[in-house]
Formats: sequence, structure tokens, C-alpha cells
Amino acid sequence: MNKEQIKKVVLAYSGGLDTSIIIPWLKENYNNCEVIAVSANVGQADELEGLEEKAIKTGASKLYVLDLTDDYVDNYIIPTMKAGAVYEEYLLGTSHARPCIAKGLVEVALKEKADAICHGCTGKGNDQVRFELAIKHFAPSMPIIAPWREWDIKSRDEEIAYAEAHNVPLKINRETNYSKDKNLWHLSHEGMDLEDTGNEPQYEKPGFLEMGVSPLQAPDTPTYVELEFEQGVPVALDGKRMGAKEIILALNAIGGKNGIGILDIVENRLVGMKCRGVYETPGGTILYKAHSVLESVCLDKMTAHEKQKLAITFAELVYNGQWFTPLREALSAFVDKTQEKVTGKVRLKLYKGNMINAGVWSPYSLYSEEIATFGESDYNQKDAEGFINLFGLPIQVQAIVDGKK
Repeated sequence: MNKEQIKKVVLAYSGGLDTSIIIPWLKENYNNCEVIAVSANVGQADELEGLEEKAIKTGASKLYVLDLTDDYVDNYIIPTMKAGAVYEEYLLGTSHARPCIAKGLVEVALKEKADAICHGCTGKGNDQVRFELAIKHFAPSMPIIAPWREWDIKSRDEEIAYAEAHNVPLKINRETNYSKDKNLWHLSHEGMDLEDTGNEPQYEKPGFLEMGVSPLQAPDTPTYVELEFEQGVPVALDGKRMGAKEIILALNAIGGKNGIGILDIVENRLVGMKCRGVYETPGGTILYKAHSVLESVCLDKMTAHEKQKLAITFAELVYNGQWFTPLREALSAFVDKTQEKVTGKVRLKLYKGNMINAGVWSPYSLYSEEIATFGESDYNQKDAEGFINLFGLPIQVQAIVDGKK
């Protein structure tokens, strides 16, 4: 990439530490280029407040704020949830937001005729891959600037020092310097005391958890929720029909209040290292659970088992930034086929971080009380004898042959 040719750069801008200092850094290192900041609203709420003033004050020529919340929910979150995709217990909150954001970023870059796209992802993380694979899909010839792979800054402390030297306003300090990612699906926490796997997260410390409370601080009485699905998509909460986005937001409040969806894991990053993170996903955790309960009565055995296998591959594709690939699209087509009769209602009891099944109903349920009952039924138990004889025939033959030897 010839720096002399870079006159206009579109920057993925969150207003956080990394992207805040990137604006002055770009102007210093890329010929005082024009920097157009792009903030993607994927549900991070108050983090968008004051961004335009801050971006322009630190050197950007303008700020785009893209409302991607509906696109994010309908085209990324729900397809991943229907697949039952989970990466090492992680519900992929950062992972499936990145291709959604990157798509919007490219659209602005092409509209503005930008010479390059810039992001603030570190060279140690997964997000650099997720952003850049999506950019390559939509703009294969677009140069990409990744300051963390160029500059001499080596730590978040040095970033803060750079910000202070360049009068860049920050909402954090050295004592509250967790690396966080927030959207309408989740909130992640990394860094600081969490880097020592022997340290227990400070769940009860005011301000640590943002989307809910510790199970210790949850109510002493349970909360019941009823979710209705049509073809695998949530369509109603507690008898009230609403869109999937509204359901997730409502479940975030309910789940957060009851200490649901807190996860502390050491995960295997795409770039090869292990990393510890604490995740808050209250609404998503409830949604995954309810959907799984409904599938347990609606899917036949072979389909359910094959879907579970493919869910691992689906999760790896999402985690690895390979959303815009033929395989992910093919897996989504398979998932959609499996969901054609995943329709019905699930009731869950939430209590101090726990989710307890409290009922499931579906017009397509494959469960037959008449057949499964321990009471009298038309099921002929003698039929099992012939089944066992045929099913066990290979074992019996092997035993006879081994006995002869």
C-alpha cells in the first residue's frame, strides 16, 4: 500500500480507546488524510451519545451513525441461534456483529470513494480477521489499515498516554480499563485482573456487570417467562407478539434481573492463543435455552443429532469470521429446513442464574404421552424382543466367532 495515495480513510469508529486515538494517528501518519468515522449501532445504546462531537473534535471530517440493529438481529443473531451454534459455551456476541458492521462500513467507503478502510482491532485478536474477511468479500481490492499492526504503541496504558498527549477525551482511566464490547446481544469483559485465571471476577462489585446482577443479588422468588416460536423464530413473549429485537431487549432486562447469562471462560482464539473473557448474555441465554427445549419435541432423532454436529461447524465459521462463505450459507439452508416445524411455546422458570424447564407445547410435537406412558397403552412391548434380536445380531455373531477361536 502506497501511503502517498491514501487521501481519504473510512474508520470503524466506536469512540472507545483504540478508535479514539486512531483519528489523530491516521492524520499524523497518512499525509493528514481526511478521516470519515463510521459508527455502527448494533444496540450499544448510551455508548453512541456524544460520538459526533468527539469524532470531529479529534480530527474526523464527519461521522456516520448506521442503525444496523434490525439487520443484526434478523440476519445474523437469529440464524445463528436457530443453528444452535455455540463456540466453547460462548454465544458469539462479538463474532456475529463484526460481519454486519463490516458490511455497513464498506457501503460507506464505496459511497465516499475512500482510498482505504481502517479498524482498531489488535494483532492478537479475532476481530481483525472478522472485519477483514468481510471487507474482502464486499470490496476485494480495498486497502485496509490496521494501526495495531503498524504503530509503536504496545499496551493500553500507552494508548491512554497517547490520548492524554493529544487531548483525546476518554470515558475510562487506568483503573477501569477493561477491554469491552457491547451490543444488544451481549457485553464482553477482558483484560486487567481477568488476565490472571486465578482471579475470581468481581461480579458483586458495583459497575462490573452492566446488563444484570450476580445470582447472589437476584430476587429470592422465581420469574416465569413464556416464549413462542414460529419456524424457529421468536414471535411472542408472555403472550404478547413482538419482533425478535424487542423480545431480545425485553429478555435482557428479565434475564439480567435474575442473574442469567454470565459466563467466565478461557477460549481458544483463532490466532492461536488462549484468552479469558467474561460475557454477559442474559436475553440470548434464555432464547437459546427455550429454542432448544422446543426442538427437543419437534425434531426427529436423526435430524436433531446431525444438527448438533453441524452446529459446531457453524459456530466455528462465525467465530472465525467466515460468515460470507458458501459453507455458512449452505448450513443456514439446512438449518432453515430443520426449523419448518419448530413452532410452539416454551415456559421457563428463572431463579438466581438458573433456567428451569416449566412446560413446552407444540402442534408438531413428536412426543406421544399415549405411547411413552408407564400406564396402559396400545404399545406392544413384545415387539421389542424381535428388535433386540436383530439389533444385537452383529454382537452375537462376533461372540460366537470369538468363542470358536
